[in-house]
Amino acid sequence: MNFFDRMGNGWKLGMASFGIIRENPTLMLFPVLSGASLLFICLTFFGGIAAVFGFQLDAFFARFETGGEWLAYVALFIFYLINFTIVVFFNVGLIHCTRLIMEGREAKVGDGIAYSISRIEAIVSWALLAATVGVVLKTLEERLGFIGQLIIGIVGIVWSIATFFVVPVVAYENVSPIEAVKRSAKIMKEKWGEAIGANFSFALFYILGIVAIVVISVLLFFVHPIVAVIAGVLSFLFLATAVSAAKTVFLAAIYRHVNGEPVEYYDSEVLDNVFAPKKK
Repeated sequence: MNFFDRMGNGWKLGMASFGIIRENPTLMLFPVLSGASLLFICLTFFGGIAAVFGFQLDAFFARFETGGEWLAYVALFIFYLINFTIVVFFNVGLIHCTRLIMEGREAKVGDGIAYSISRIEAIVSWALLAATVGVVLKTLEERLGFIGQLIIGIVGIVWSIATFFVVPVVAYENVSPIEAVKRSAKIMKEKWGEAIGANFSFALFYILGIVAIVVISVLLFFVHPIVAVIAGVLSFLFLATAVSAAKTVFLAAIYRHVNGEPVEYYDSEVLDNVFAPKKK
């Protein structure tokens, strides 16, 4: 399959994902709630600092530095843990709603939230493992030289590929975090090989959307600069939300496909070519 065929497949898969979002716009609330939750936690964190140190950041950083290097790692771990928990929580909810839609049932945001709550133990367990791996990789990256950093970067990519299916596995399979990684990697290896093919790319939708936003914002600038800025910011937020939701919907679809479940809205032949097969 040549480059243009892969780009064509990517476009079809992306459009199918956006089609589901268009018919079920409430699905976009999941990335919105995820982003809002992360923002709220960040504001709460800095608000706590302000309450304790009275906006005297020098005092805060001085107290932080006296704790030693381990305190920085603890803070980083907590940040990763909260981040992964929130993101996976809402992605599980979105994946579950997508599953309901593909089964021909009504899907409400509350259904997804309720399902995520029922899987909260599995979600937090996975977040603990992901946060630990994140801290270890970050620590090694800072301590090693250029070659070491390059190797860690490659390890990070391999980790991302191996955990590609972790969220739906966490959502629907009662396995430990380690087993979830193994299960995700096994799906990768058995179904399509060890390397992700460049058969789809939601980055293209980002690029096209950003170009359109820039053009429109420039035109609106001649009407009123403030209007142009507000329109540009809101348009970008909408674009990021729509693409994020579409990518998670796509993940739910291909997970169903590899498990032999029917996947409406998508071309099965195109889904079969999502990943490049492993060469023998």
